[in-house]
Amino acid sequence: MADVPDNAPEHCPGTTSEQAGKSASCQGCPNQKLCASGATKAPDPAIAEIGAKLSTVKHKILVLSGKGGVGKSTFSAHLAHALASDSTKEVALLDVDICGPSIPRIMGLEGEQVHQSGSGWSPVYVDDNLAVMSIGFLLSSPDDAVIWRGPKKNGMIKQFLRDVDWGELDYLIVDTPPGTSDEHLSIVQYLSSTHVDGAIIITTPQEVSLQDVRKEIRFCQKVKLPIIGVVENMSGFVCPKCKNTSQIFPPSSGGAEQMCADLNLPLLGKVPLDPRIARSCDEGRSFLNEVPDSPAAEVYRRIVQSIQDYCSNRVTEEQSTT
Repeated sequence: MADVPDNAPEHCPGTTSEQAGKSASCQGCPNQKLCASGATKAPDPAIAEIGAKLSTVKHKILVLSGKGGVGKSTFSAHLAHALASDSTKEVALLDVDICGPSIPRIMGLEGEQVHQSGSGWSPVYVDDNLAVMSIGFLLSSPDDAVIWRGPKKNGMIKQFLRDVDWGELDYLIVDTPPGTSDEHLSIVQYLSSTHVDGAIIITTPQEVSLQDVRKEIRFCQKVKLPIIGVVENMSGFVCPKCKNTSQIFPPSSGGAEQMCADLNLPLLGKVPLDPRIARSCDEGRSFLNEVPDSPAAEVYRRIVQSIQDYCSNRVTEEQSTT
């Protein structure tokens, strides 16, 4: 990843580039001598520090989507709730959507603040076994805009991974922003010294969403991030009275099912559209607890079981190879 300092010129090639300190745009930059020396190309020492910090985390799962508005944070929150419903498991949810942190609202934690102790930042707890960290806890108001360049966002992600007192965890779920840019490159780079189980890709049925999601899948393949599977949100509307299903967003190109068949990826499940999911998120409640008998909750449970099975199989495979 080519990092660009805040005080760099407009066409900075990046501190890790082969042209760092040597290109015409580097002339007059206060960092030119340091970049030209090659010191900036050395591995970030934070990578090893993060590896040590997260060595007590058994499973690390990224939730990704190339498209905004597909329900990625909603899925991340309900995955965390579902995993934490087993009181013997310790679960944490990390929100690295720096500019649009919605996790505090969805988890019912708006207005909460992060406290610092001798062992680092203390996350905010929903339950005794469910911890949450988000930049939303560091803002004075939920309406505050975070207007940061890439390097500052990367620095915050580094702090979240290295300086939060996560303790021993069974699952760390990382909710990411849409796209394939700074935050995604940072989280993959900083977790490179740890064991990442893989990514869950979120989409909706329409082609305009799938087009961006295919880019996210290519991103995962390029950075060698395993893909656990794909979840299709808003997959039809099940009428609560007559139980008939209507296609609100018709899958003109076959939806996630066809995409997964084409790309040889597992389709974890198709979550139907249910207005009660949005309402539970607005109210900071778990939809799985509020409406446990709904069709959507049943699909969620199957998806979560598939993810747990995947993580267990990864551990078994690693043990057999060692």
